[in-house]
Amino acid sequence: MSENPSRARWLALAVVCAGMLMVILDGSITTVALPAIQADLHTGTAGLAWVVDAYVVAFGGLLLLAGRLGDLLGRRRIYLAGIAAFTAASVLCGLAVNAGTLIAARFLQGAGGAMASAVGLGMVVALFPDPADRAKAFGAVGFTGAAGASLGQVLGGVLTQGLGWHWIFFINLPIGAAALLAGRRLLAADRGPGLGAGADAPGAVLVTTGLMLGVYTIVEGGPAGWTSARTLATGAAALVLLAAFLRRQARTATPLLPLRILARRTTALANLIQLLMLAALFGFQVLLALYLQQVQHYSALATGLAMLPAALTIAAVSLLLAARAIARLGERRTLLLGLALLTVGIALLTRLPAGHLNYAADVLPTTLSAAGFGLAATALTALGMADARPEDAGLLSGLLNTTQQVGAALGVAVLTALAAGRGTGGFHLAFGTGAALLAAAFLLTLALPRPGRPAAPADAEPPVLVHG
Repeated sequence: MSENPSRARWLALAVVCAGMLMVILDGSITTVALPAIQADLHTGTAGLAWVVDAYVVAFGGLLLLAGRLGDLLGRRRIYLAGIAAFTAASVLCGLAVNAGTLIAARFLQGAGGAMASAVGLGMVVALFPDPADRAKAFGAVGFTGAAGASLGQVLGGVLTQGLGWHWIFFINLPIGAAALLAGRRLLAADRGPGLGAGADAPGAVLVTTGLMLGVYTIVEGGPAGWTSARTLATGAAALVLLAAFLRRQARTATPLLPLRILARRTTALANLIQLLMLAALFGFQVLLALYLQQVQHYSALATGLAMLPAALTIAAVSLLLAARAIARLGERRTLLLGLALLTVGIALLTRLPAGHLNYAADVLPTTLSAAGFGLAATALTALGMADARPEDAGLLSGLLNTTQQVGAALGVAVLTALAAGRGTGGFHLAFGTGAALLAAAFLLTLALPRPGRPAAPADAEPPVLVHG
């Protein structure tokens, strides 16, 4: 790596993106295969839901802990361990002969995905100290996300229909093996201060249990009923655990999550904006797929192809335009532009017909307005990591990924509940709610500091990136 440091950084970024691609690909590819899994394993609706939910609970619950462990033990070590665990769990998923085994393997997959994803952005921050290069790198990360989503939607249908659902998991084996081999060679070893500098085992138990229980409450809230005794009990327990975690962080000498991080205005707002944006957009993805299949009677493959322009647009904007927009406009104004496009695009879906659909007029404009996500996601990532100190980069990365997962789970649960049982009017209500969430994110973005107005506390180091 010493012969050409610049080339080595971009090769290392490719390794990080390869791991992210595998994790993101798994999310979209699994959704398409669910009917085939249900038929083959003879599982009911509840068991089938847990094929998805087991992954989400483990992934969302472990991100914060995994990010902090990366800071303490070395991000390279946690990343490679996560890729190895995810790949091995994928093989177990592919070999599963009953729903219980598949659900357990999916939980392990979620744990491995959390380890790899939590430290990914922290590794990008360390690799690219220059703001211009970092914006390009974050654009590549955004492109990877869109590519994984778009490829998964189509590849899931092709593999399931051609080879069987088992192959949607086996496809991770060559990707994971390549990422492991390349990672050991190209990712520079880093050493953290060790567990003694902030392991906080009781805090780790509190936050991991609280987050897992919180995500569980969200994903089960719709089926069980938002006002059911079980939902209220698990939700209350999650809040109590997270409150106890925050109280401990304020008192312990070696906190897992130093509260000074949450006191940073840019960091706090970026995470809240991301939660709202992902709630709207993940809900949009699921709802549009349901509308096309349930109302317009599209096949699974046709639905994936219908939504493909959105993913391709996001990918192109993330890779080719986002870094240039940030360089010209700054992160804040780029985020405002992206959110404005997304709000208009989702609002247009409140006009979807109950009868014959004109795809070019009714759906295509929204899929093209998804370009806003390519701008917004890249700008949000830059803002969320802007105040990262070297010792906190993994933690901030894990925090951003946590709000992403919680937002996605919340959006899918709430918006699908609004749409359920109300016909086309229910879809209109849900899409209108999604547009309102994006509008709220837009208003919060106006509260972000402008250039020349740093919002970090006095004890914090100056932000790495210039805020727009």
